[in-house]
Amino acid sequence: MNIEDLTPVERRLWEAFPKGESVDLSSGDQAMDDITRSDRWGRDRMVRAEVLVALLVGAVEPEPGQVAAVRLGGARITGSLNLGHAEVHVPLALTGCDFDEAPHLYWASMNSVHLMRCRLPGLIASGTRVDGHLWLEGSRINGGLWLDGANITGILNMSGVHLSNPGGDAMLADRLSVEANVYCDQGFAANGEVRLPGARVGGQLIFRGARLYNPSGAALYASRLDVAANVFCDGGFSAEGEIRLRGARVGGYLSFVGARLSAPKRTALNADDLAVETDIYCSDGFTAIGAVSFSGARVTGQLSLRDARLLHDEGTALGLQRLQAEELLLRTAEPIKGTADLSYARINLLRDDAASWPEHLQLDGLQYETLEPPLTARERLAWLRRDTDGYAPQPYERLAQTYRSLGLDADGRSVLLAKARDRRRTQGVPRKIVGWFQDGLVGYGYRPFRAASWLVGLLAFGTIVFSIHRPDVLDDGHKPHFNAFFYTLDLLLPIGSLGQEMEFAPKGVYQWIANFIVAGGLLLGLTVAAGATRALSRE
Repeated sequence: MNIEDLTPVERRLWEAFPKGESVDLSSGDQAMDDITRSDRWGRDRMVRAEVLVALLVGAVEPEPGQVAAVRLGGARITGSLNLGHAEVHVPLALTGCDFDEAPHLYWASMNSVHLMRCRLPGLIASGTRVDGHLWLEGSRINGGLWLDGANITGILNMSGVHLSNPGGDAMLADRLSVEANVYCDQGFAANGEVRLPGARVGGQLIFRGARLYNPSGAALYASRLDVAANVFCDGGFSAEGEIRLRGARVGGYLSFVGARLSAPKRTALNADDLAVETDIYCSDGFTAIGAVSFSGARVTGQLSLRDARLLHDEGTALGLQRLQAEELLLRTAEPIKGTADLSYARINLLRDDAASWPEHLQLDGLQYETLEPPLTARERLAWLRRDTDGYAPQPYERLAQTYRSLGLDADGRSVLLAKARDRRRTQGVPRKIVGWFQDGLVGYGYRPFRAASWLVGLLAFGTIVFSIHRPDVLDDGHKPHFNAFFYTLDLLLPIGSLGQEMEFAPKGVYQWIANFIVAGGLLLGLTVAAGATRALSRE
């Protein structure tokens, strides 16, 4: 490029480049510059993109002992800033500039790039390598930001950035690699899909206070995202459209504290097969209109839904199928509106609250070691019976085992008795009849001392019957004294003798009554003995 063809403004920039000095063409009123359209700026603020390209690719040698750089503020950049496949060894820092065309940095090798408070009709940086920071703070980018396959060795700062590409990709960052932190906070907003599938972040990913809008699709698509440290989607974070974190990995904790997600009749948060090394916080005002799913997720610490609001009346509001977590805190601000599916989840500590239970649950296969609070068997049975799949034996057995591990044997037996009764409802009439008999007699074996009541009843019955009708004496030569109470007791005792049964012999129907008492005494006596043995052994 011939220096004689440069405008006065471009010549200033040309001469400032070797020393890395700044050229500021702004009006001095930042607020006015931000709201004024650049086509109203005079020629004294216009710089051709080809001038910037020439400087960046080596048209001017750096001054010895100085760090050359393009530092320009308040300019209107005309033409195409095309650095595709270029090798750029000097920093590029543009502040408050307007671009007529989207810059092309695809597959370029860049030094640090700062485009702060700039307005761009798009930015194409696919496959770009930035040895340093990519700083886009406060910029407005329409038409899409493309960072797919880019590699940034420093920080990616998009604080306060506004991206707009309605119905399309507001940010396309598939397989993006950032070795430090990624900042999408302090007023970051996107109208269109933000894509980060397969991206890798070596530090923290921060969406604190961000606003994402793509109601017809995914607001944030980040399946297989890999973040070495923490992910923050809190501090007023909101999304209209789905959040997809399926198969992502987070090396620290994931925070959705106070976030508001909205995807009515769809999945507001899909975190299936997510792996988090510490905790997940969907708490303290977290609201999801649409389903929230952590199916198959692995959480080393706690998954907290404390004071959350989950609303998805038409299906599963909370999907925790096959979840593995050390602790699940399920104490929502109000009952979950929709089904909560905990089937085949594995949780060490389950902390819940009866006031927040959803109307419908799915609990088959759920494994837990401790319940907090354990509640009474009656209360927990009401919890089990909310299962929409109907009777399944495993939830009862798991609950009974938990009670026994806490030393609450009576509650454990109550649960197993309820299991037998609920199973009876699923059986045919013959089995129901047998079940009613077993239940009434000994509570399916879980109420063995109920047999003692039947023994007392039989003793009273026999005493009355044989007081009214005294049985005949077996040996006419003897004149034994008859006592109806002890005679009946002798019939009931399966072992030993009180001397009454051997002396008297009832006839006719009274013989059948005596035989009935003998059989009842044998059966009920064995049942009482078995119950006493189990109680003493504390099984």
